[in-house]
Amino acid sequence: MTDPGLQSTGLADIQGRLLFIKIVVLLIVALLVVRLWQLQVRDGAYYRRLSHDNRTRSVLLHPVRGLIYDRNGILLADNIPSFNLYVQLDDVPDRGTLIGKLVALLSWDERELNKTVQAQEGRTSIRLKRGISLKEAAIVESHRLDLPGVAIRPEFQRNNPQGAYAAHVLGYVGIASKEQLAQEYQGLPLESIVGQYGVERIYERTLQGRVGRKLIEVDALGHEKRMISVDKPQEGNDVHLTIDFRLQKLAEDLLGEEAGAIVALDPRTGELLALASRPSFDPNALSRGLRSDEWNSILQDPRDPLMNRAIQGQYPPGSTFKIIMATAALETNAVGLTDTLHCGGRFRLGNRTFRDWKQDGHGQIDLHHAIADSCDVYFYRLGYRMGIETIAAYAKQFGLGARTGVDLPAEGTGLVPSQEWKRHARGEPWYPGETISVSIGQGYVTVTPLQMAKVIAMIGNDGIPVHPHVVRGVRKRAGEWIEQRTPAQAPSLGLHPRQLEAIQAALAAVVTEGTAQEARSSMAKIAGKTGTAQVVSLRRKSEEETPKRFRDHAWFVAYAPFERPRIAVVVLLEHMGHGGSAAAPLAKELIEAYLSFGIDAQDETRASSASPAHKMMKARTRFDG
Repeated sequence: MTDPGLQSTGLADIQGRLLFIKIVVLLIVALLVVRLWQLQVRDGAYYRRLSHDNRTRSVLLHPVRGLIYDRNGILLADNIPSFNLYVQLDDVPDRGTLIGKLVALLSWDERELNKTVQAQEGRTSIRLKRGISLKEAAIVESHRLDLPGVAIRPEFQRNNPQGAYAAHVLGYVGIASKEQLAQEYQGLPLESIVGQYGVERIYERTLQGRVGRKLIEVDALGHEKRMISVDKPQEGNDVHLTIDFRLQKLAEDLLGEEAGAIVALDPRTGELLALASRPSFDPNALSRGLRSDEWNSILQDPRDPLMNRAIQGQYPPGSTFKIIMATAALETNAVGLTDTLHCGGRFRLGNRTFRDWKQDGHGQIDLHHAIADSCDVYFYRLGYRMGIETIAAYAKQFGLGARTGVDLPAEGTGLVPSQEWKRHARGEPWYPGETISVSIGQGYVTVTPLQMAKVIAMIGNDGIPVHPHVVRGVRKRAGEWIEQRTPAQAPSLGLHPRQLEAIQAALAAVVTEGTAQEARSSMAKIAGKTGTAQVVSLRRKSEEETPKRFRDHAWFVAYAPFERPRIAVVVLLEHMGHGGSAAAPLAKELIEAYLSFGIDAQDETRASSASPAHKMMKARTRFDG
């Protein structure tokens, strides 16, 4: 028989074990309940959001950028389809491994890819490569399973169909930097493409459009499965320029490989017809993105291709400054129209001698012939009579020493020196000999080609200033005008008509009988002024013996037709010698080409309504004459 004591002991042991198991089960259930409460109640919203994000993803849709046209409807900047490679970093287990795979598959530069990733540190989605080829896109798509987080998105890329022509006017686009997004482009999403130079930058808000988004469902590797919803982007507005591309192309071709600038504008409205600067750059290459070594090579190029010499280059004006000297002398009665001054080939001031370009001098000479023959001694004497303050005052009336206000970035101001300027800038007094140098556009005075275009346009426009500009209007893609620029009215300089006529006649004589006879044209009467701006003071036997970097700059400023000006032109050639032989023929060719294009009825209407003061000045001139 079984001992009853042992049975009771065994039963108690079994019951104790069952109790222990019940307690453990209850603890496990309690822990599960607590954990479920944490997951579903306390942290439910957080995990629902993570679940949703694992299933869906918001993708930016960049807008189609507005187009840019010339004044005649020639397309200068458009957009072409492009494949860009993006990486969703959340879906990438190991960045190094991913980049290694891409380098192996596509032979890309591993260092450049790493730089791209580092430059976008902190972002969950980055644009790893722009403008990949169809072959590269096919390779990536065929290895999708090996490339988690990688996606190819078709987008539009900026394109200049005319190549490098008008590059300094149009500019280029690029990815907005962190500084730009924090300042001038606040509110734009990361990876936005914005204008970095030229019209692209100044009219960025107009051209840009509005960003859209789409919500997509993705798989475990981050690849798109289907689109859930979309907010379509809004395309940018089109910009129409005042530039005549035919003239722009000719101007740049005339410059060739030489450094310099050509400016052409309508003296009645201020519309810029051509704004050429050489050397230039390829805006397509910059817009597509350069490697760091390529970008550095452009920045370190001693020829400075990114500088727009037409508005940023600041040069001594040389004898073109004599236009302002003559105006100031007549207006202040420092000389009369029929007065003559003696030129013996040199002008002595103290112990210093200032020489004329003509060694034997011009003899007794009046203002008309002094302008036509560009007599230096005549203007030395005028400068000595008037003094630097009078010269500076009239130079500033013509807009020198200040920006013209053209709608392009980084315009230069040039320099109009004065006694106060020198005390402030150099801590020295002004010396009389410095006035003599300024009298022929040398010394401290500097100007931009655009400023001189404004000066010669004012002379041709009977003393009425114009505001140079490159944008004619903004238009929606549908066709209606949003904004159309009308010529701004400006008060006349108030020059006496007879004195102004005398200067105009002298400028015409520069071409017919003076220093710019190579600009004589059978198509129209041209008025202008040559200039030869000394770079450094050197004594050489011949120009051929002078290193090119030390040779003089060549200037020519002109307008035509003389009786009814429709175009004002400035040619500046760096280190090319004499304005009459180097610059004047180019201006002539440009003027003849423009006049051969014919008269645009719309242009004539705009010009006739540009300024009522223009008609009054014409009538006044006829009355006084």
